[in-house]
Amino acid sequence: MLAIFKREIQSYLTSPIGYLVIGLYLTLNGLFLWVFKGPFNIFEYGFADLDNFFLLSPWIFLFLIPAITMKSFSEEKKLGTLELMFIKPIGLGEMVFGKFLGAFVLTIIAMLPTLLYVHTISELGTTIGNLDMGAIWGSYFGLLFLIATYTAIGLFASTLSENQIVAFLIAMILSFLMFYGFEGLAGLSTDGALQLLLQPLGMKTHYDNLARGVIDTRDIIYFSSLSLFFIFLTTVQLKNQNR
Repeated sequence: MLAIFKREIQSYLTSPIGYLVIGLYLTLNGLFLWVFKGPFNIFEYGFADLDNFFLLSPWIFLFLIPAITMKSFSEEKKLGTLELMFIKPIGLGEMVFGKFLGAFVLTIIAMLPTLLYVHTISELGTTIGNLDMGAIWGSYFGLLFLIATYTAIGLFASTLSENQIVAFLIAMILSFLMFYGFEGLAGLSTDGALQLLLQPLGMKTHYDNLARGVIDTRDIIYFSSLSLFFIFLTTVQLKNQNR
């Protein structure tokens, strides 16, 4: 698994896609939070906190993580190297986890510079340093779980087609449906009981809980289970393709 992980990280950092993803993520965040006028602009928001950053990031990652994962297995299938990987002395699960960790770590690298926002917001407050750091670290914690789930979905999507654009679109649609689909269906319903049933099925409800700095084991179990489920589907799909 470690060899696959190193190979993935190296492939990202020795090609333009890794730096493009990191640069695009930071640029989009910077523009929406500090430059463009709108609901995410921190200066217009009037409060010195990072709530808007944690509201915006899931939507940016909705596009960027599928862009990272789209080549994970699609490219291997297209180049004919997937069959070679099957005969290597490494388990299928280890191969999938290695690729998962590679994409996951790259996304974390892209997110690390946003820690500077914490210092910036702290300096902008009426009272310098008056930030709820517990809520901020809890929100980052929730964002890590969301990134892991998006990554698992993207890996699964990359096994469905050898066309990277198709894999990107499938991952983006699946991620959107899992993040906002159930919330949207609940909003369309006038039945309160149905709303209570649908909302916890989507990622947005659980992410919003964590983004408030509330660390609940139910939210952690939800994201962990969903990530493992899509990793399992990825393994099953690859196993079927190897028959």
